[in-house]
Formats: sequence, structure tokens, C-alpha cells
Amino acid sequence: MTNVKLPKVLDPYKSAQKRSSYKGVYVATDMPRLSDSVASIVSDILVNVEFAKDAQGLTYFQGNAEVTVELICQRCNEGFSQEIEVEFCFSPVQGDEQAELLPDAYEPIEVNDHGEIDLLQMLEDELILALPIVALHAEEDCKVKSQDMQFGEIPSEQERENPFAVLKELKRD
Repeated sequence: MTNVKLPKVLDPYKSAQKRSSYKGVYVATDMPRLSDSVASIVSDILVNVEFAKDAQGLTYFQGNAEVTVELICQRCNEGFSQEIEVEFCFSPVQGDEQAELLPDAYEPIEVNDHGEIDLLQMLEDELILALPIVALHAEEDCKVKSQDMQFGEIPSEQERENPFAVLKELKRD
């Protein structure tokens, strides 16, 4: 099976009327912000998207995307491979009023002046949001073991004089 390169921008309303589904790839160079967020993108970004209309007549699209990236472990500074998978379900809107009326099952996505969505940018955003906040190996795979970690010592607090000691002396008088 050959990997088909997907469109970057498309009309979700026309795609939903045709009940279109896209299965293909984006190359790493298509996603510079994702590339800047990781050490490297190891694989092509595999994407599966289906467009449809629901029982209320709302246009929506759902699917998933997956990519393998190289991250730098924050414990040992070594690179490791991490698979990132996202699932999404969006409904195109024009303005905040439409976004507020959407059912909770759909995330709103703003269409441009031509009624199109930037599918590539949306997928890049979703993949960046799916990255781990702190990139770490699994503890058993990391070169830095838990016994090697040092978290520092808390200096003992000096004994301070009680500020109310003066009042105690006044009470004796």
C-alpha cells in the first residue's frame, strides 16, 4: 500500500456532503512547529480523517493521527523514541456564537473566509498538545537510576526566639 499525501487545506462542508474519508501521510517537513518541539520526527505522520453529518445536520470530522518522535530525556539527557497518537472530533464554525451552540462531543474549529479549514495546522496543534510535559524515559530504561538522583538537602532551621516572649515577661510583673 502506498502512502498518499493529504491535502493541507480543504472544505469540510463539501467533504461532509460527499462523506469523504482521507487516509494518508504528511511528511515531517510539513510540520515545522512540531519539529521544533522535539529532537526529531522519526516517521511520517499517519492520518485518518472521516467527514460526515450527524443526526442534527451538523458537519463534523473525526479521526486519528500518529507519529514517532525522538525526545530528550530530562533525567539523563539521552534521546529516546516516543509514539504520539491523537484522536479528534471537530465541527467547523464561523464565529464564537456557533462555537457555543455546539454539542460537547465536538470541538469547534474556525473556518477561514473561504469556508475552508487548515487540516495540517489543526493536526500539528493536536500532536504538539499530546507531547509529554516533561520528557522522561521509563525509569527502568533510564541511565540515571533512582539511587543516583540527588534532590538536595534542606538546611535545618535555626531556633528562633519566640516573638511573644516579651509579653510573657510583662505578665509576670
